[in-house]
Amino acid sequence: MRFSSLHARRSTVCSASIDGSRGLAQRRATQAEQRGQGRRQQRGQQRGQQSRQRGAAIISALLVVALSAILVSGMLWRQQVQVRRIENQRLLAQAQWVSRGALDWTRLILRSEGDTSAGITYLGGVWGVPIAKTRLSDFLGQIGEVRAQQGAATYLSGSIEDAQAKFNLRNLVASPAPGVMQLDMAQIDAYQRLLVSLGLNSQLAKNTAVQVRASLAQSATRFQTVTSTSGTMSTPPIQGGAMSGGFTDKPGIEDSDDSAARAPLQMTSVDSLLDIPGYTPEMVARLRPFVTVLPTVSAVNMNTASAEVIAAVVPGMSLSSAQAFVARRQTVFFHNAGDVQLALRGAGAQQVSVDPNQLDVNTNYFLIHGRVQHERAEVDRTTLVYRDALTHTTRIVRVQDQL
Repeated sequence: MRFSSLHARRSTVCSASIDGSRGLAQRRATQAEQRGQGRRQQRGQQRGQQSRQRGAAIISALLVVALSAILVSGMLWRQQVQVRRIENQRLLAQAQWVSRGALDWTRLILRSEGDTSAGITYLGGVWGVPIAKTRLSDFLGQIGEVRAQQGAATYLSGSIEDAQAKFNLRNLVASPAPGVMQLDMAQIDAYQRLLVSLGLNSQLAKNTAVQVRASLAQSATRFQTVTSTSGTMSTPPIQGGAMSGGFTDKPGIEDSDDSAARAPLQMTSVDSLLDIPGYTPEMVARLRPFVTVLPTVSAVNMNTASAEVIAAVVPGMSLSSAQAFVARRQTVFFHNAGDVQLALRGAGAQQVSVDPNQLDVNTNYFLIHGRVQHERAEVDRTTLVYRDALTHTTRIVRVQDQL
C-alpha cells in the first residue's frame, strides 16, 4: 500500500517534470521562432532599403548620363555651328577676292579700249559684251590643272553699263565755281520732259533739284572742277538760279547755318529719290533704266543713250524722232559732235546746237555689274568706275553690294 502511493507520487512528479520540460522547450522554440522572424523582418527591411538605395543610385546615374549627353551634344552643336560659320566666312572672303580680280580684269578692258578707241564709246565695243555664267576653271585651265580644279565650283557672270547713257541727276545743280551750287534750269526742263515721257509727275523735277542741291551742301564734290570727256577743264553755263520759277537759292538749309543736322544725305543712287516726297518705289523702278546719280556733272553719250533720254536732253525733239535717231545709230556710231549734229538734223531737230558739255560721244563713268558664286557664297556687286582720259587710268568711285 505504501509502495503504491509512493509510486503514484513519483509518477506525478515525473509527469510534472516532463510537462515542465516540454513547456520550457516550447517557450524556447517560440522565442527562437520570434527571434528568427525578427531577424528575417530586419533582413527584409535591410534588403528593401538596399533595393531603394540601388534604385535611387541608378536613377541618379541615368540623370547624370542624360545631363552629360545634353551638355556634350550642345557643345558639339555649337562647335559645328562655329565651324560652319568659319567656312562661310572663308568662302565669302574667297568670293570677294574673285570678284575683286574680275573687277581688275574689267578695268583693264576699259583702259585698253580707251587707248585703242580714244574719244569714242559706242555699244559695239568690247566693253558692251556681257559675260554669261561661266565656270572659273574655264579661265584658269590654261594656267594649270591644279588651279583649274580649284575653280571648278566657282562661277562668274557680269556686264558693263554706260552710266552716261542715262540722265544724271547731278546735272540739276550747276557749279560755276568751287563751292557754289546753283540750280540749272535747262537740266530741270530736260528732267521734266523725261518724267512726262515716262508718264510721271513733271513737278517732281523741281523738288528733285532742290533736294540735290541741299544734299550737296555738305559734300566735298562741290569743290571739284568739272572735267569733260575730252580731258579739258570746262565751266558749265548757268541757266536759272535764285528765286526763279518758284525756286529758292537756299533749299533745305540756310547758307549761314553751320549745323548739318537738317541737311539731307547726299544722293548716291536712284534709290535716294525715295527721300523726296512724291516718289514711290514703283516710280523709282520706272526711272531706274533712264536715271542715274554720278559724283560730278556729266554729258550724255549720244552713242549709247536710249530714245527716252535723248528726247529729254534735246529740246524740241519728240520721242518718235528720238527713236528714229537711235535706229539710225544702230548702223553707224558717231565719231564726234559734228556727226551728232547731222544726225539730229536728220531726225528733225534743226535748231539744236550740240554742246560737248551736255552731249558727247565718249564716256568716263561706267557701272560694272558682277556676280560670283563660290560654292555656298554669292557676291552680287555693282561698282562705279571712272575712266580718266588725261591719265589713261581707271579708278573705283564706289562699290555697292546687293543683298
